[in-house]
Amino acid sequence: MSLNRVEQVFFDYLSQRAEERQYWQEKVRRLVAKDGVNHYSIMALERDLWGNFVERSQMVPALKDWVRHHGSAKTSMRNLAEYLVRLWVAPRPKPKGTPDVKTL
Repeated sequence: MSLNRVEQVFFDYLSQRAEERQYWQEKVRRLVAKDGVNHYSIMALERDLWGNFVERSQMVPALKDWVRHHGSAKTSMRNLAEYLVRLWVAPRPKPKGTPDVKTL
């Protein structure tokens, strides 16, 4: 999946901060548990991600710097929302070579 520049900057920010990452992991999991994975839950997550990016870009030096150089025009966070759902909620594939165990 390809993230746009704003999504990548925000994902890098989340990746480097354990508390922020944990907050978003729980938020994503709660949203999907409540509403499932659908267009509406992805759009809600996208809206929350953008709002948080705007809020954090006023305080966090790295994000503030990025906005100063690239502007703060509304940018889609849909790919990031979908990626976070896949990353933190979607079932992990079985490792290859692991046989299926059937119960009798």
